[in-house]
Amino acid sequence: MKTKLSLLVVSMLTTSSFIAAGELSPIPPNAKAGECYAKVVIPAQYVDKSAQILVKEASSKIEVIPTKFETVEEKVLIEPEGKQLVVVPAKYKKVAEDLMVEPAQKIWKTSLKKNAALVSSEMLASVKGVDLKAAESGTCYSEYFKAESYKAVKEDITIQKATEKLESIPAEYRWVEKKLMMKPETKKIVEVAAVYDIKEEKILVDPAKTIWKKGANPAESLQGATGEIMCLVDIPAKYKTMKKKVLVSKATTKEVVVPAEYKIVKVSELVKVAEVKKIKVPAVIKTITKKELVTKPEFQWVLKGDKTAKGWKHTGKSLCLIEVPAKYKKLHKSVLAEASTVKEVAIAAKYKTIKVQRLASASKTVKIPIPSEYKTVIKRSKVTDSKMNWERILCQTNMNDAIIGDLQQALSDNGYDVGGIDGRLGRGTYGALEKYQKENALATGGITYETLIALGIKKK
Repeated sequence: MKTKLSLLVVSMLTTSSFIAAGELSPIPPNAKAGECYAKVVIPAQYVDKSAQILVKEASSKIEVIPTKFETVEEKVLIEPEGKQLVVVPAKYKKVAEDLMVEPAQKIWKTSLKKNAALVSSEMLASVKGVDLKAAESGTCYSEYFKAESYKAVKEDITIQKATEKLESIPAEYRWVEKKLMMKPETKKIVEVAAVYDIKEEKILVDPAKTIWKKGANPAESLQGATGEIMCLVDIPAKYKTMKKKVLVSKATTKEVVVPAEYKIVKVSELVKVAEVKKIKVPAVIKTITKKELVTKPEFQWVLKGDKTAKGWKHTGKSLCLIEVPAKYKKLHKSVLAEASTVKEVAIAAKYKTIKVQRLASASKTVKIPIPSEYKTVIKRSKVTDSKMNWERILCQTNMNDAIIGDLQQALSDNGYDVGGIDGRLGRGTYGALEKYQKENALATGGITYETLIALGIKKK
């Protein structure tokens, strides 16, 4: 276990890094017994500066102030003055008349009750020994009775007499077209835009530099030495291509003729004057139906309440004479009260107000200066070079599972994935450690005390 941990620490110390050219003591200065040190990379320091690049030269543009018009109203005759004949309809009045549709009658029923049934004709024919004609209303007999019969008679009644009505035939017009000028001919000035050309220019963003880079080490461990190999590498300069507009031809204007605008308006012209004609209105006839008595009822029964001769038996049927009053129907008639007439009405001429445009001021041009356009770019300049330095680290002699566990917990709390908190220094923990050091501008190459302090870890 101790051999594997020692090899892992040596591997961490020999990880490839970028360093600046410089001399470093082969052994840590001011070293103390029981402490471990490693060569670590102190990253280079840079500063970003902003610079303004011309992307478009100063120029000018010509603004066209368009022609101004004013709107005025013009009155146009649409329909000439004329006359119209208006028919005043005839006036009628309603007259009510009571017409008897069913005469008063006496009928025989089986009882004096309101909803009693009518007596059949066979029952009336069987009545003997009774003078039914002399019977009074409310009289009841025992036995049979014969009911009276009616026939329906139709009668035509005039509701409204024949008359005449006047019909107005309106005047006839035709549409004609009239040409009106809505806007006079004018001139306007049209802007011809400026022409630009796009050119490219290279801007230095990061200058060329040289850095130290660790090389492969075939002898990883030799008598306790690390056997590190350092190489000086050229890093080329970085450029950014910028595009800018160059003025080729300035903006100008030209004069264009705007033709006049016309509108076709339709107006009405009288062709035929209005006239009146008479129309005959026929009489209104209504047909009604009346009831007329055909046969009267016949009775030959014994008066109810009178004693019958010996041997007569009551059949259980009764015959009662009931008087039904005549029925009338209220009929409404229309009677001519005032005949129809014709009156002449003057029709005023019709006009239409149309809005037209008239020239108020001619178009003109105004020259407006356009300032130069610049673009801000960021240039990075190096303040200090990267370098290697001896830093105190955790090693086999002062490293334990508790410290590694605290390291894993602190990295995880700061959002770095260590692959699990198990107190073992594996690839996941080392990768998270190196990422944390680079993102926080800390020395890389081992578990330095600077890193432990930054993570808030105290040695146990």
